[in-house]
Amino acid sequence: MVREFGLGVSTLLRGFSMWKSHPRLLALGIIPALIAGAVLLAALIPLGLSLGAIADWMTPFADGWSAPWQGMLRFGVGAVVFIAALALSAAVFTALTLMIGDPFYQRIWRGVERSLGEEPTGDTSFATSIGEGLRLIVLGVLVALVTLVIGLIPLLGGPLATVTNLLLSGRLLARELTGRAFDARGLTTYSRSEILASGRARVIGFGVATQLCFLVPLGAIIAMPAAVAGSTMLARDLAARSAVTEHRA
Repeated sequence: MVREFGLGVSTLLRGFSMWKSHPRLLALGIIPALIAGAVLLAALIPLGLSLGAIADWMTPFADGWSAPWQGMLRFGVGAVVFIAALALSAAVFTALTLMIGDPFYQRIWRGVERSLGEEPTGDTSFATSIGEGLRLIVLGVLVALVTLVIGLIPLLGGPLATVTNLLLSGRLLARELTGRAFDARGLTTYSRSEILASGRARVIGFGVATQLCFLVPLGAIIAMPAAVAGSTMLARDLAARSAVTEHRA
């Protein structure tokens, strides 16, 4: 399981290596990522500046508490709210970027497919991309709510919320990013879920590594094209392994 997780991380690194071998191709994904990043920053900056007021509103019962307990509680609540916002922002960023830059990312994943061998003959529609993006946002909201609830657990809430956010958000990102490569292979939603489940640790490793890159300032801008390239490699690897397993069975 640890080895598979590591392979997922290394798959993202392989995606980053495409910046060296195919810089012009991956550069196509920067513009939509910049637009989506600007939209999210316009929402996250006011949220960050309002965390104190939000924490006060969420903890009226602590108004009469003495220092330092009141400050510690409200700082922790503010941190949890921001962690939950980051969980949602990763999903929204990915969905917005893929919808805005659909033609660019189509070229990136097809270019990766060609560089690795046979290119699938199927195609993905823009309507499908929008549907998948909206689904990702809805699931991102659920992950943010789960993260928020877990974060309110006394003492252990913060660390647990952070780990939960990384694991759940990472899996969501990996599932969405592999969508185009799977759709082009004519796989149904059920088959796609089965393939992802068969390589769960690798999928989570890839998704967690991607999520961590997104948390670095401006990291999402550079990481997004690499994540699309890496997710294409991930989908190819998992689909090929699934085909071999079925053949042997």
